[in-house]
Amino acid sequence: MHLVQYRETDQTRRVAIVGDDGRTVTPLAGYGTTYDLATAAIASGQTLAAFCATLTRGAPVDYDDILASGRILPPLDHPEPARFLVTGTGLTHLGSADARDKMHALEHGEDAELSDSMKIFRMGIDGGKPAEGEVGVQPEWFFKGVGTCIVAPEAPLELPAYALAGGEEAEIVGLYLIGPDGTPWRLGFAMGNEFSDQVTEALNYLYTAHSKLRQCSIGPELLVGPLPDHVEGVVRIRRGDATLWEGEFLSGERNMSHSIRNLEHYHFRYDTFRRPGDLHAYFMGAALLSCAHGVTAQDGDRFEIDVPAFGRPLRNTMTAVAAPRFTVKSL
Repeated sequence: MHLVQYRETDQTRRVAIVGDDGRTVTPLAGYGTTYDLATAAIASGQTLAAFCATLTRGAPVDYDDILASGRILPPLDHPEPARFLVTGTGLTHLGSADARDKMHALEHGEDAELSDSMKIFRMGIDGGKPAEGEVGVQPEWFFKGVGTCIVAPEAPLELPAYALAGGEEAEIVGLYLIGPDGTPWRLGFAMGNEFSDQVTEALNYLYTAHSKLRQCSIGPELLVGPLPDHVEGVVRIRRGDATLWEGEFLSGERNMSHSIRNLEHYHFRYDTFRRPGDLHAYFMGAALLSCAHGVTAQDGDRFEIDVPAFGRPLRNTMTAVAAPRFTVKSL
């Protein structure tokens, strides 16, 4: 089952199931947000898919029209955006370690000693997939922001004036709702563009935190249920009518150095991440980076992440914005 959120032309919100042919979406009666839908499913004691099956459905709506008119929304959001925590990890795929090492080599030279990135990646290879009932090695982790940093599919991704670069990071995103008793409930997975400043990060590994504090995009579809063990996709950067760069990537646990369970354990073990009613978007690492192939995205370039297992492609255009003006005042 794939879910989407969108607005009607009168701005009424809908949650809908994507049709088998991918051309239409069918709204679910009684619920205008995935958040409310998932909250009700938890209360009912049913899975999200089973709960949706009990609901009345409206008339099918043309999916292309929703996308073309800019009415698509991220597949999950919170009525209080500050209670939607956006975090993630890297170095979880073989390709991610290679790309990250190339990124640091471009800045520091091929003869630089083994990077911290490669060291932590090797730790994941050795201990990132523990046996059932055991805990594996701790992954990398970063904070990206709260719900206000998530932009809808088809919407612009802002490149701040202070950024040294803006680059796509195509990643699978786990989406979670914390239940009334503090239990993390995984609603499913979506594709995401984590969108980072890899040039700033390459200057020094301790700048990683700064490089991640950017917007991101998720969707357009929420895949309800388990993640396929093997996921194939394509990342493209388009400049005007031409394809500037294109690359294929693999994901899913078969192609990862950490299990999903291990990543989730190290995130939700912290009490602050199990507050009832909160949402979490957890980016699970990129397998491919265009910057590692010498590509520099520019204002107006369009990122496209096309993964058939997740439905329609995730598309966003990078847009340069002016530096913010503010003054810190003494109170």
